[in-house]
Amino acid sequence: MQSAVDLGGRPIHFIGIGGIGMSALAHILLKRQLPISGSDVRANHITQKLESQGARIFSRQEATNIKQLCQDSSAPPQVICSTAIHEDNPEYQAAVQAGCPIFHRSDVLAALMQEFSQSIAIAGTHGKTTTSSLVGYLLLKASLDPTIIVGGEVAAWGGNARTGDSPYLVAEADESDGSLVKFFPHIGVITNIELDHPDHYTSLDQVVGIFEQFVDHCHTLIVSVDCPTIADRFPMSATDQPMITYSLNAEMSADYTVQNIEYSGQGTIVDILERGESLGSLELPLLGEHNLSNALAAVAIGRYVGLEFPTIAEALQTFSGAKRRFEIYGEAQGICLIDDYAHHPSEIQVTLASAKLQAQAAAATYSQSRVVAVFQPHRYSRAITFFQEFSQSFQDADLVVVTDIYSAGEANPGIIDGQKLANAITSNHSAVTYQPTLANVIDFLQGHLQSGDVVLFLGAGDLNRIIPDLLAHYQVSSKPSPEVVLQ
Repeated sequence: MQSAVDLGGRPIHFIGIGGIGMSALAHILLKRQLPISGSDVRANHITQKLESQGARIFSRQEATNIKQLCQDSSAPPQVICSTAIHEDNPEYQAAVQAGCPIFHRSDVLAALMQEFSQSIAIAGTHGKTTTSSLVGYLLLKASLDPTIIVGGEVAAWGGNARTGDSPYLVAEADESDGSLVKFFPHIGVITNIELDHPDHYTSLDQVVGIFEQFVDHCHTLIVSVDCPTIADRFPMSATDQPMITYSLNAEMSADYTVQNIEYSGQGTIVDILERGESLGSLELPLLGEHNLSNALAAVAIGRYVGLEFPTIAEALQTFSGAKRRFEIYGEAQGICLIDDYAHHPSEIQVTLASAKLQAQAAAATYSQSRVVAVFQPHRYSRAITFFQEFSQSFQDADLVVVTDIYSAGEANPGIIDGQKLANAITSNHSAVTYQPTLANVIDFLQGHLQSGDVVLFLGAGDLNRIIPDLLAHYQVSSKPSPEVVLQ
């Protein structure tokens, strides 16, 4: 693949334009009046929106798409691919044969990042989408008119991207495929570092190596020293760049810390300290410790760009979250259905801790409240690598439902499946059931949920597509039986 994408007017074609990362870039370029086209294997609300904005959308990934685009233009289009597009893709092969310049999705983001003098790249294994959404929302509410590119849809700007007219760019920077090294932001944020993508990395050291290169490319770093990998591998004395640190531990010698934390089912109230001095109180509507850490990163960025703390606190108090990040989809008959993208053991643990707070709040209304975790494992490689960790990640759930593994395009190695993972979780949990298909999950939940339940749908696959049907069932059906009998 080539390295210098031209954003000056030449046609750009996205193979896989309906993906959350690809579509965000397409949205930004459409706003620049560039000729944009794209293809995907199926239409969705994202491709429909892009088409309404002027993009040319192909409903299949076929070689004829490239032939048509070449016929309609004086020069072959630049072709943008994500990591999910492989060399055996017929449209990719046609682009090679037609002599199209071919780039990775990250090349477009890297080119955009260079155009903004105040670019902010949010990196880290977990929390990228929520943190980048918080930061984008903060700058927007502070009238700094940022351009925003995130890996989730946010109601405040009606999607996963927003075009602003200022030097500020807030972008989620993904480490999953190693492309993080292409970015040269003014501010680089690292929320945490873990091994999460064993399909690309074989060890944590490889992941750290990618982040080390990213660190070298940043003008200023903002990092969480609560992450042991960051604390051990990126001490302030070892970097040439200015570094701002944050921590939820007031005993840490971090630039931004907290005290007097009050977690509840309604959110978090906390006092923020800046280098030991109180800035004031923050009321955060997001639940849990992990979201407080994400918000503290946003506070650090807000202060770095010159915002007064009251402005920061007022903005963060009204942030409603991003889709698929503890997104409360709906409630019926006292059953709360929540969609969350968590697919790594540590993500599942912190998400379930937040659900426990939600259940404690529900217990004030109902005679009892349970946390029901519905988990769709994502990728065979992740299930194998973190098999033991997954078995220990559901302690805050009262009932665990495990489905078959969502392959995400990986070949089945034949040594792991949802049943084996459910059995492993059973060794540490008394209430686990294996329901292989999404239809099985619906049938099981319809017979076992009860008023007061907080139901989390966990995973990065397609599990969340059953939530609307389940919600509709409880909106029209009689009260479900409170009895739970696991098969």
